[in-house]
Amino acid sequence: MSDPLGKLRIDKWLWVARFYKTRSIAAEAVEGGKARLSGERVKPSREVKPGDEVQIRAGELEWTVAVRGLSIRRGPASEAVLLYSESAESKKKREEHIAMRHAGPKPLAQGQGRPTKRERRSLDRFKRGDSSI
Repeated sequence: MSDPLGKLRIDKWLWVARFYKTRSIAAEAVEGGKARLSGERVKPSREVKPGDEVQIRAGELEWTVAVRGLSIRRGPASEAVLLYSESAESKKKREEHIAMRHAGPKPLAQGQGRPTKRERRSLDRFKRGDSSI
């Protein structure tokens, strides 16, 4: 579970901890400033060690986590959760954002396509004011 050197590249750690689906996406996120180490923008080759604080933004969600462990392989999610601990403030803020998104207006359903012959005739009768349906 632990890296013998005690350090691991930040892009690899983000991938192993399952914040990003691939290592290349994790590297792009670090390069683009979506993942920061102790509030600073860093390069993907920057090494993290237990005790470091990482701020991660993926889409609309943000995490502030403390690195608790390192792993050289990407394992199941149950192992990935052991590699970090999320701050209480970060967790509360993220859950509030999710709740607000769920409470907001839902996107309108797309139309069902063109009306069928039967539906079109019914619409035509309605427009003409024909009461016999």
